[in-house]
Amino acid sequence: MFKRFSVWLALAGIVAAVLLVKKVRHTDPPPPPLAEPARAPFQNSIGARGIVESFQENVRIAPAVAGLVTKVNVKVGDALKTGDVLFEQDPRDAEALVKIQEALIHTLGAQVGQAQVTLADKKDSWERMEKLSASQVSSLDERQRARFAVETATSQLAVTRAELAAAQVQVARSKVQLDLLTVQAPRDGTVLQVNIRAGEYAALHASEPALLLGQIDELQLRADVDEDNASRVRPGCRAVSYLKGRRDHEIPLTFVRIEPYILPKKSLTGESSERVDTRVLQIIFRFEKTKTPVYVGQQVDVFIDAGEPATPAPAPR
Repeated sequence: MFKRFSVWLALAGIVAAVLLVKKVRHTDPPPPPLAEPARAPFQNSIGARGIVESFQENVRIAPAVAGLVTKVNVKVGDALKTGDVLFEQDPRDAEALVKIQEALIHTLGAQVGQAQVTLADKKDSWERMEKLSASQVSSLDERQRARFAVETATSQLAVTRAELAAAQVQVARSKVQLDLLTVQAPRDGTVLQVNIRAGEYAALHASEPALLLGQIDELQLRADVDEDNASRVRPGCRAVSYLKGRRDHEIPLTFVRIEPYILPKKSLTGESSERVDTRVLQIIFRFEKTKTPVYVGQQVDVFIDAGEPATPAPAPR
Protein backbone atom coordinates (compact mmCIF):
# COMPACT_ATOMS: atom_id res chain seq x y z
CA MET A 1 0.00 0.00 0.00
CA PHE A 2 2.75 2.43 0.99
CA LYS A 3 4.90 1.48 -2.04
CA ARG A 4 1.95 2.06 -4.43
CA PHE A 5 1.32 5.50 -2.92
CA SER A 6 5.01 6.39 -3.32
CA VAL A 7 4.91 5.40 -7.00
CA TRP A 8 1.89 7.60 -7.69
CA LEU A 9 3.51 10.46 -5.78
CA ALA A 10 6.68 10.14 -7.87
CA LEU A 11 4.66 10.13 -11.11
CA ALA A 12 2.79 13.26 -10.00
CA GLY A 13 6.12 14.96 -9.25
CA ILE A 14 7.46 14.08 -12.70
CA VAL A 15 4.32 15.43 -14.41
CA ALA A 16 4.50 18.64 -12.35
CA ALA A 17 8.18 19.11 -13.26
CA VAL A 18 7.43 18.63 -16.98
CA LEU A 19 4.60 21.18 -16.83
CA LEU A 20 6.79 23.63 -14.98
CA VAL A 21 9.58 23.34 -17.55
CA LYS A 22 7.09 23.91 -20.40
CA LYS A 23 5.71 26.97 -18.67
CA VAL A 24 9.17 28.44 -18.08
CA ARG A 25 10.23 27.84 -21.69
CA HIS A 26 7.04 29.26 -23.13
CA THR A 27 7.37 32.86 -24.35
CA ASP A 28 4.35 35.01 -24.99
CA PRO A 29 4.21 36.65 -28.43
CA PRO A 30 5.12 40.35 -28.38
CA PRO A 31 2.11 42.63 -28.03
CA PRO A 32 1.07 44.42 -31.20
CA PRO A 33 2.24 48.05 -31.42
CA LEU A 34 -0.24 50.75 -30.50
CA ALA A 35 0.31 52.25 -33.93
CA GLU A 36 2.02 50.88 -37.01
CA PRO A 37 5.43 52.55 -37.29
CA ALA A 38 6.15 54.68 -40.33
CA ARG A 39 8.07 53.02 -43.14
CA ALA A 40 10.57 54.66 -45.46
CA PRO A 41 8.92 55.49 -48.81
CA PHE A 42 12.24 55.79 -50.67
CA GLN A 43 14.54 53.02 -51.83
CA ASN A 44 17.55 54.73 -50.30
CA SER A 45 16.37 56.93 -47.46
CA ILE A 46 17.75 58.73 -44.44
CA GLY A 47 15.70 58.65 -41.27
CA ALA A 48 15.52 61.74 -39.08
CA ARG A 49 13.52 63.25 -36.27
CA GLY A 50 11.89 66.58 -36.93
CA ILE A 51 10.22 69.25 -34.88
CA VAL A 52 7.61 71.63 -36.22
CA GLU A 53 8.38 75.36 -36.08
CA SER A 54 6.55 78.48 -37.07
CA PHE A 55 7.51 80.09 -40.35
CA GLN A 56 10.82 81.97 -40.12
CA GLU A 57 11.35 80.23 -36.75
CA ASN A 58 9.98 81.07 -33.32
CA VAL A 59 10.86 84.38 -31.63
CA ARG A 60 11.82 84.16 -27.97
CA ILE A 61 10.74 87.46 -26.42
CA ALA A 62 12.79 88.65 -23.44
CA PRO A 63 13.00 92.06 -21.75
CA ALA A 64 15.86 94.36 -22.72
CA VAL A 65 15.81 95.83 -19.20
CA ALA A 66 15.19 93.86 -16.00
CA GLY A 67 12.24 95.08 -13.99
CA LEU A 68 8.92 94.41 -12.30
CA VAL A 69 6.11 93.50 -14.70
CA THR A 70 3.03 95.64 -14.12
CA LYS A 71 0.80 94.52 -16.99
CA VAL A 72 0.66 91.71 -19.57
CA ASN A 73 -1.35 92.82 -22.58
CA VAL A 74 -1.60 89.54 -24.52
CA LYS A 75 -2.64 85.93 -24.06
CA VAL A 76 -1.87 82.69 -25.84
CA GLY A 77 -3.39 82.57 -29.31
CA ASP A 78 -3.56 86.35 -29.86
CA ALA A 79 -2.66 87.47 -33.38
CA LEU A 80 -0.29 90.44 -33.23
CA LYS A 81 1.09 93.10 -35.54
CA THR A 82 4.56 94.62 -35.38
CA GLY A 83 4.69 97.19 -32.58
CA ASP A 84 1.79 95.81 -30.51
CA VAL A 85 2.50 96.09 -26.77
CA LEU A 86 3.23 92.70 -25.20
CA PHE A 87 3.86 93.64 -21.57
CA GLU A 88 4.84 96.65 -19.50
CA GLN A 89 7.33 97.05 -16.66
CA ASP A 90 7.35 99.45 -13.72
CA PRO A 91 8.51 102.83 -15.15
CA ARG A 92 8.65 104.91 -11.94
CA ASP A 93 12.40 104.71 -11.33
CA ALA A 94 13.21 105.41 -14.99
CA GLU A 95 10.77 108.35 -15.09
CA ALA A 96 12.36 109.84 -11.95
CA LEU A 97 15.82 109.51 -13.50
CA VAL A 98 14.67 111.33 -16.64
CA LYS A 99 13.27 114.20 -14.55
CA ILE A 100 16.51 114.51 -12.57
CA GLN A 101 18.58 114.66 -15.73
CA GLU A 102 16.23 117.17 -17.35
CA ALA A 103 16.61 119.39 -14.28
CA LEU A 104 20.38 119.04 -14.62
CA ILE A 105 20.11 120.23 -18.24
CA HIS A 106 18.30 123.37 -17.11
CA THR A 107 21.03 123.98 -14.51
CA LEU A 108 23.83 123.51 -17.03
CA GLY A 109 22.00 125.73 -19.52
CA ALA A 110 21.99 128.52 -16.92
CA GLN A 111 25.68 127.90 -16.22
CA VAL A 112 26.44 128.24 -19.95
CA GLY A 113 24.71 131.61 -19.96
CA GLN A 114 26.68 132.67 -16.88
CA ALA A 115 29.95 131.54 -18.50
CA GLN A 116 29.12 133.53 -21.63
CA VAL A 117 28.58 136.69 -19.55
CA THR A 118 31.85 136.10 -17.66
CA LEU A 119 33.71 135.64 -20.96
CA ALA A 120 32.23 138.85 -22.38
CA ASP A 121 33.28 140.73 -19.23
CA LYS A 122 36.84 139.34 -19.38
CA LYS A 123 37.12 140.23 -23.07
CA ASP A 124 35.96 143.78 -22.36
CA SER A 125 38.56 144.14 -19.61
CA TRP A 126 41.30 142.86 -21.88
CA GLU A 127 40.33 145.18 -24.70
CA ARG A 128 40.41 148.18 -22.30
CA MET A 129 43.84 147.07 -21.08
CA GLU A 130 45.07 146.95 -24.66
CA LYS A 131 43.83 150.51 -25.29
CA LEU A 132 45.43 151.77 -22.08
CA SER A 133 48.71 150.14 -23.01
CA ALA A 134 48.99 152.49 -26.00
CA SER A 135 49.19 155.47 -23.63
CA GLN A 136 51.35 153.40 -21.26
CA VAL A 137 48.78 153.61 -18.47
CA SER A 138 48.59 149.82 -17.95
CA SER A 139 51.56 147.67 -17.29
CA LEU A 140 52.58 144.51 -19.17
CA ASP A 141 51.65 142.41 -16.14
CA GLU A 142 48.10 143.81 -16.08
CA ARG A 143 47.67 143.11 -19.79
CA GLN A 144 48.89 139.52 -19.33
CA ARG A 145 46.50 138.95 -16.43
CA ALA A 146 43.59 140.27 -18.52
CA ARG A 147 44.51 137.95 -21.44
CA PHE A 148 44.80 134.92 -19.14
CA ALA A 149 41.42 135.76 -17.62
CA VAL A 150 39.87 135.70 -21.12
CA GLU A 151 41.44 132.32 -21.91
CA THR A 152 40.23 130.90 -18.57
CA ALA A 153 36.68 132.13 -19.20
CA THR A 154 36.78 130.66 -22.73
CA SER A 155 37.85 127.26 -21.39
CA GLN A 156 35.20 127.38 -18.68
CA LEU A 157 32.52 128.09 -21.27
CA ALA A 158 33.72 125.14 -23.40
CA VAL A 159 33.67 122.80 -20.36
CA THR A 160 30.17 123.88 -19.40
CA ARG A 161 28.90 123.39 -22.94
CA ALA A 162 30.45 119.90 -23.04
CA GLU A 163 28.76 119.02 -19.74
CA LEU A 164 25.45 120.26 -21.17
CA ALA A 165 25.89 118.12 -24.29
CA ALA A 166 26.72 115.06 -22.15
CA ALA A 167 23.65 115.66 -19.99
CA GLN A 168 21.47 115.88 -23.09
CA VAL A 169 22.85 112.55 -24.31
CA GLN A 170 22.18 111.01 -20.88
CA VAL A 171 18.57 112.21 -21.03
CA ALA A 172 18.16 110.68 -24.48
CA ARG A 173 19.61 107.40 -23.19
CA SER A 174 17.34 107.41 -20.14
CA LYS A 175 14.31 108.00 -22.37
CA VAL A 176 15.35 105.00 -24.47
CA GLN A 177 15.61 102.91 -21.28
CA LEU A 178 12.17 104.15 -20.32
CA ASP A 179 10.76 103.13 -23.70
CA LEU A 180 12.36 99.68 -23.39
CA LEU A 181 10.22 99.01 -20.32
CA THR A 182 7.30 98.69 -22.74
CA VAL A 183 8.04 95.49 -24.68
CA GLN A 184 6.60 95.42 -28.20
CA ALA A 185 6.16 92.72 -30.83
CA PRO A 186 9.17 92.71 -33.19
CA ARG A 187 7.09 91.28 -36.06
CA ASP A 188 3.69 89.92 -36.99
CA GLY A 189 2.77 86.60 -35.45
CA THR A 190 0.73 84.61 -32.95
CA VAL A 191 1.46 84.28 -29.24
CA LEU A 192 2.48 80.66 -28.63
CA GLN A 193 3.46 80.90 -24.95
CA VAL A 194 3.13 83.39 -22.10
CA ASN A 195 5.54 82.60 -19.26
CA ILE A 196 5.29 85.82 -17.26
CA ARG A 197 2.57 87.40 -15.15
CA ALA A 198 1.92 90.82 -13.67
CA GLY A 199 3.79 91.15 -10.38
CA GLU A 200 6.69 88.93 -11.45
CA TYR A 201 10.23 90.20 -11.94
CA ALA A 202 11.44 89.99 -15.53
CA ALA A 203 15.08 88.90 -15.51
CA LEU A 204 17.47 89.38 -18.40
CA HIS A 205 18.79 85.81 -18.57
CA ALA A 206 15.79 83.68 -17.59
CA SER A 207 15.79 79.97 -18.42
CA GLU A 208 12.66 80.36 -20.54
CA PRO A 209 11.45 83.30 -22.65
CA ALA A 210 8.85 85.69 -21.30
CA LEU A 211 6.79 85.12 -24.44
CA LEU A 212 7.10 82.92 -27.52
CA LEU A 213 5.95 84.41 -30.81
CA GLY A 214 5.62 82.72 -34.19
CA GLN A 215 3.89 82.90 -37.55
CA ILE A 216 1.65 79.83 -37.67
CA ASP A 217 -0.15 80.68 -40.90
CA GLU A 218 2.76 78.80 -42.47
CA LEU A 219 4.83 76.11 -40.80
CA GLN A 220 8.27 74.69 -41.30
CA LEU A 221 10.08 71.63 -40.01
CA ARG A 222 13.60 71.29 -38.61
CA ALA A 223 14.96 67.79 -39.17
CA ASP A 224 17.92 66.44 -37.19
CA VAL A 225 20.11 64.12 -39.28
CA ASP A 226 22.77 62.12 -37.45
CA GLU A 227 26.27 63.29 -38.35
CA ASP A 228 27.04 59.80 -39.66
CA ASN A 229 24.51 60.42 -42.44
CA ALA A 230 25.33 64.08 -43.04
CA SER A 231 27.43 63.35 -46.13
CA ARG A 232 24.46 61.58 -47.77
CA VAL A 233 22.20 64.63 -47.66
CA ARG A 234 21.88 66.54 -50.93
CA PRO A 235 20.57 70.11 -51.39
CA GLY A 236 17.08 70.08 -52.86
CA CYS A 237 16.41 66.53 -51.65
CA ARG A 238 12.91 65.11 -51.52
CA ALA A 239 11.45 64.28 -48.13
CA VAL A 240 8.22 63.27 -46.41
CA SER A 241 7.15 63.26 -42.78
CA TYR A 242 4.64 61.34 -40.69
CA LEU A 243 2.93 62.35 -37.50
CA LYS A 244 3.67 59.97 -34.67
CA GLY A 245 1.04 57.25 -34.63
CA ARG A 246 -0.34 58.29 -38.04
CA ARG A 247 1.31 56.15 -40.68
CA ASP A 248 -1.63 56.82 -42.98
CA HIS A 249 -1.00 60.58 -42.95
CA GLU A 250 1.95 61.48 -45.18
CA ILE A 251 3.09 65.12 -45.31
CA PRO A 252 5.19 66.07 -48.37
CA LEU A 253 8.06 68.42 -47.52
CA THR A 254 9.70 71.16 -49.58
CA PHE A 255 13.44 71.66 -49.14
CA VAL A 256 14.43 75.14 -47.88
CA ARG A 257 18.05 74.99 -46.77
CA ILE A 258 20.72 73.09 -44.91
CA GLU A 259 22.08 74.69 -41.75
CA PRO A 260 25.84 74.49 -42.48
CA TYR A 261 26.89 73.76 -38.92
CA ILE A 262 26.73 70.43 -37.13
CA LEU A 263 25.73 70.94 -33.50
CA PRO A 264 24.99 68.77 -30.44
CA LYS A 265 21.62 67.08 -30.46
CA LYS A 266 19.02 68.88 -28.36
CA SER A 267 15.64 67.52 -29.47
CA LEU A 268 15.19 64.30 -27.46
CA THR A 269 12.44 61.76 -28.11
CA GLY A 270 12.60 59.89 -24.81
CA GLU A 271 13.32 56.50 -26.39
CA SER A 272 15.65 54.21 -24.43
CA SER A 273 17.78 53.50 -27.53
CA GLU A 274 18.38 57.15 -28.29
CA ARG A 275 21.92 58.50 -28.18
CA VAL A 276 22.36 61.84 -26.48
CA ASP A 277 26.07 62.26 -27.20
CA THR A 278 25.68 62.59 -30.95
CA ARG A 279 25.79 65.65 -33.18
CA VAL A 280 23.30 66.42 -35.91
CA LEU A 281 22.99 68.28 -39.19
CA GLN A 282 19.80 70.35 -39.30
CA ILE A 283 17.74 70.62 -42.49
CA ILE A 284 14.83 73.04 -42.88
CA PHE A 285 11.73 72.02 -44.84
CA ARG A 286 8.42 73.75 -45.46
CA PHE A 287 5.04 72.07 -45.79
CA GLU A 288 1.46 73.02 -46.46
CA LYS A 289 -1.14 72.78 -43.72
CA THR A 290 -3.36 69.72 -43.89
CA LYS A 291 -6.77 68.81 -42.54
CA THR A 292 -5.09 67.00 -39.66
CA PRO A 293 -3.96 69.59 -37.08
CA VAL A 294 -0.21 70.05 -36.78
CA TYR A 295 1.13 72.14 -33.91
CA VAL A 296 4.34 74.05 -33.31
CA GLY A 297 6.71 71.97 -31.20
CA GLN A 298 5.26 68.65 -32.39
CA GLN A 299 7.75 65.88 -33.19
CA VAL A 300 7.44 63.95 -36.46
CA ASP A 301 9.25 61.14 -38.28
CA VAL A 302 11.13 62.36 -41.36
CA PHE A 303 12.40 60.33 -44.31
CA ILE A 304 14.82 61.98 -46.74
CA ASP A 305 15.54 60.64 -50.21
CA ALA A 306 19.28 60.01 -50.45
CA GLY A 307 19.08 59.16 -54.15
CA GLU A 308 20.54 56.08 -55.76
CA PRO A 309 22.77 54.01 -53.45
CA ALA A 310 26.44 54.54 -54.11
CA THR A 311 28.19 51.85 -56.13
CA PRO A 312 30.91 50.28 -54.01
CA ALA A 313 34.42 50.79 -55.30
CA PRO A 314 36.04 47.67 -56.78
CA ALA A 315 38.42 45.86 -54.51
CA PRO A 316 42.09 46.37 -55.38
CA ARG A 317 43.70 43.40 -57.14
